[in-house]
Amino acid sequence: MAKLQMKPLFCILFIVVILQHSRPTKSQEVEDESEFSYSENNERGPSRWGEIHEEWGACSNGTMQSPIDMFNQRVQIVSHLGKLKRSYKPANATLTNRGHDIMLGFDGEAGAIEINGTEYALQQCHWHSPSEHTINGRRFDLEAHLVHESADGKIAVIGIMYKIGRPDPFLLS
Repeated sequence: MAKLQMKPLFCILFIVVILQHSRPTKSQEVEDESEFSYSENNERGPSRWGEIHEEWGACSNGTMQSPIDMFNQRVQIVSHLGKLKRSYKPANATLTNRGHDIMLGFDGEAGAIEINGTEYALQQCHWHSPSEHTINGRRFDLEAHLVHESADGKIAVIGIMYKIGRPDPFLLS
């Protein structure tokens, strides 16, 4: 059986914070992603998402929705955030195979991260294989998303890219 390892390219740990503006928009995950694709070559790919459903119309106007190439010129590196403050703890959870990914939804408080003085509670983790996002156009074997939410509804997602190789301590635990 092949083992997955975290890509050591300066940890390939990235944080995406989606700030809510005057007209809040809440990210809505869907249970069935068969009606759209992450492949640009597909008729249901990212450039066509805004045409699939009326309520997805904003996808036609966006410039930074998934999938994102992380080293693309559009990505801004924010170096002043400092070290990520994590305080995770054991919690009951439910593992769900959603077809497009595997999700671990926490039933109780599973801890949090802190960014610029704002606490974001861990809501769920899910894994995409192959990766949803790319780095310099390269898709990885696996991508983990740790989804957090602040008290005022802001979302922070930690993404971790994996390649097949040595075992990863996070996945082993």
